Amino acid sequence: MEVVIVPDAKAGGALIAGAMADLLRRTPDALLGVATGSTPLPVYEALAAQVRSGSVDTSRARIAQLDEYVGLTADHPESYRSVLRREVLEPLGIGMDAFMGPDGTAEDVQAACEAYDRALTEAGGVDLQLLGIGTDGHIGFNEPCSSLVSRTRIKTLTEQTRVDNARFFDDIDQVPHHVITQGIGTILEARHLVLLATGEGKADAVAATVEGPVAAVCPASALQLHPHATVVVDEAAASKLKFADYFRHTYVNKPDWQGI
Repeated sequence: MEVVIVPDAKAGGALIAGAMADLLRRTPDALLGVATGSTPLPVYEALAAQVRSGSVDTSRARIAQLDEYVGLTADHPESYRSVLRREVLEPLGIGMDAFMGPDGTAEDVQAACEAYDRALTEAGGVDLQLLGIGTDGHIGFNEPCSSLVSRTRIKTLTEQTRVDNARFFDDIDQVPHHVITQGIGTILEARHLVLLATGEGKADAVAATVEGPVAAVCPASALQLHPHATVVVDEAAASKLKFADYFRHTYVNKPDWQGI
């Protein structure tokens, strides 16, 4: 995988937004996989700025959801469908008709998981999947010890993940215990994986992902198996990397045309 160390979150957001914009210029109807949380916000803000300036056209772009809470209605302000509508679709001028996501309120949750997995394949697959990473190394909601070949399915959140996400709710009791998430095997089918991590709190997880063994205890380490995976980290998140100087050297000296 390629590791790119940037000065701060804003620089990381601009870099990834640039890659998304380049993709949309080549493939106007590209399917972009998006993540929620605070980490990817600089990406969406930078891409929206390009849309407003007219430098990229998102009118044919499609958006795919990475995960969703089970039990929250689509109009609940903290359902990921609602969050993505506010933070991604509306700023980019993309309508809900171009949005794909699992049904977190389905009576048969397993059937909803299988249906979403099929829908991603039938849509031609995700062209670029943006990922965040949890402090325990999870991607999507694939918690530690998730199968590295797992498909879209229901998962039970760890208490740490619920604590981490409680800031978006009035209190932790409102954070659901279950989610639908693309599995690691599903995520690995995207043509380009881009993981963004910022802050010292992510440093251990980043080091385990990039320099540790491929192991289910750190689900994000599965990115080592992907032919086109890019890990973008700020200085704080890169602070535990043993090969940080090498990563800086390779990025500075790569051909300009190669992108990320």
